[in-house]
Amino acid sequence: MGEKVLLASGNHEIYRDGDIVTKVYRDGFSKSEVLREAMYQAIAEELGILVPQVLGVVKLEDGCMGMQSVYVEGKTLAQLMEENPNQKEEYLKQMVELQVQLSSKEAPLIPDLKVKMASQIKGLKEINDITRFEIMTKLNGMPDHRKLCHGELYPENIIVNEKGWYVLDWIHAANGNVSADVARTYLLFDLKDKEMAEEYLALFCARTRTEKGYVQEWLPIVAAAQLTKKRKQEEKLLHSWLNICDID
Repeated sequence: MGEKVLLASGNHEIYRDGDIVTKVYRDGFSKSEVLREAMYQAIAEELGILVPQVLGVVKLEDGCMGMQSVYVEGKTLAQLMEENPNQKEEYLKQMVELQVQLSSKEAPLIPDLKVKMASQIKGLKEINDITRFEIMTKLNGMPDHRKLCHGELYPENIIVNEKGWYVLDWIHAANGNVSADVARTYLLFDLKDKEMAEEYLALFCARTRTEKGYVQEWLPIVAAAQLTKKRKQEEKLLHSWLNICDID
């Protein structure tokens, strides 16, 4: 398999063997899910987005599935922010520009975000029927857009080198309203650094002339959809956003 580069999450590990990286998915991931991520990443590449070039999908000796891609040299944006704390605002501005770039694309073969979220929320057992109805009503009332949304755009999923910013982890990609994608990124920041989450949101809203309240309207919807991933470290924050009352 080669050298283990890092443990990306509880769901996969990443290994490097020369110029080839294999993202190995743990038990429970179906072949179709792995193929779907490979396809989304390949589509992003065809759209001109910097991503690791996909080489293929393999079945390993232990039965797990792996996606292979070309190794990209560089540091994650998270590493750069930690090493250069005085440059965090500039890094956040560049990240917002990256998100704006992604949202300028449209990929018809990638699913609709509202349809995907509706399916997640309808099957969510952690909320009662009244909350589910209210969140679904809110989702159905949100504007329909067809912009490319990454689904988990945050510093750990961006590699920076002299050629540019490479975006990793495309399994959650969808076409939809970029403000929903921004709300997701905001929540990811908020898990670790509330101040940075607010700074990121302010920068995005200023750059795109988007009302802060419009992005915040997506927070309970995004939180409910994210609960389906059953990440213990996120549960407290996500439940705190399930209140569908208007946010100041």
